[in-house]
Amino acid sequence: MIKKMHLLAAIVPLFCVALWAAPKKVLQPKEFPAGKPFSPAILAGDTLYVSGQIGADLKSGKIPELFEDEAKLCLQNIGILLKAAGMSYADVVSVQVYLTDMEQFQRMNEIYKAFFAEPRPTRTTVGVARLAGGAHIEITVTAKK
Repeated sequence: MIKKMHLLAAIVPLFCVALWAAPKKVLQPKEFPAGKPFSPAILAGDTLYVSGQIGADLKSGKIPELFEDEAKLCLQNIGILLKAAGMSYADVVSVQVYLTDMEQFQRMNEIYKAFFAEPRPTRTTVGVARLAGGAHIEITVTAKK
């Protein structure tokens, strides 16, 4: 057991260095407007980190009136970024959902299940006071090839 712990203690720092040294590639699909103070997504090695996406139309910036349409558009926008990385919703390992109204939780779950099949990724859902652009939902994901 002690030998295994020593081996683990030697491997973990090397793993961390390998992750830190992985080349980073900014993903900026043509559908996403440029000029924001953040990258829509970063591919580091075989891991994709997606910035928080809201359910706004990427061309007009408008948010649909119906919550269900907003949630679908949010997840579709994430799908564009996944595709740009050569991934799909099946590659998502972790999801963070932010809702301005926790009463929308069940409605969000129904839409969410249509995008993420079993086994679904880990997820955290948090109620917040406000989101950028007047959005009612924001989602960020981490995916791995």
